[in-house]
Amino acid sequence: MLGKVMNFNRIVCFDLEMCCWNDGRDPKTGEIIEIGLAELDLDTGEIVRRTQHYVKPEHDEISEFCTELTGIKPQVIHKNGKPLAEILRSMESKFGGKHKIYAAWGHDDRILHAECAAKGLKVPFTEYINLAMIFRLQRHVKKKRCGQRAAMEIAGLEWEGRQHSGYVDAYNLARLTRTLFCDSDTQEKHK
Repeated sequence: MLGKVMNFNRIVCFDLEMCCWNDGRDPKTGEIIEIGLAELDLDTGEIVRRTQHYVKPEHDEISEFCTELTGIKPQVIHKNGKPLAEILRSMESKFGGKHKIYAAWGHDDRILHAECAAKGLKVPFTEYINLAMIFRLQRHVKKKRCGQRAAMEIAGLEWEGRQHSGYVDAYNLARLTRTLFCDSDTQEKHK
C-alpha cells in the first residue's frame, strides 16, 4: 500500500516568534514561543486553514521587551502554551507535515531545525521555500534585505493586524504568497 503523496497544490505558510531581549543577547538564540500557520490552496487562492500555537519555552523567560514586540505575555504562555514536541505532532497531523510544502519569510526553517536538533525533535516537514528569496527574484528587488511588510507594499497589499504575531504574520504571508504563485484571475477574486 502506498503512503500519502506530496500535495503540490497547497503551501503551508508559517511564522515563528521567539523569546527576545534588548540587552545585547543574540535574538536568534531565543526559544520559539509561537508558531502561526496559514495554509494556501494554490488552485483556488483561498487560505483554507489558519492556526496559532503557543509554545512553552524550556529555558528562556519572556522579557518585557518581547511582550512589547510580540504582544505575547508570560501568563498567556503559562496558560495556553504546550511543549514544542506536541505542537510539531499537531502540525504533522493537521497540516500534512511531510506531505505539504512549508514556506516562511527568510530562514525560519533554520531556526526551527536548530531548536529541534537541540531538543532531539524531528522537523515536521521536508519541503521548504524561502519566500523572501522567491519574492526578490520574481519582483527584481535589488535590496539584499526586504522585509515582509515592505514586500507586501511592493505587491500592493495592505498589512492586516499586529506585526510580530505569528498568527497574523503567517496569514499575511499566505496573502503575499498568493501573488507569487496564483494566476491573476485567482488573485483578483481575493482582493
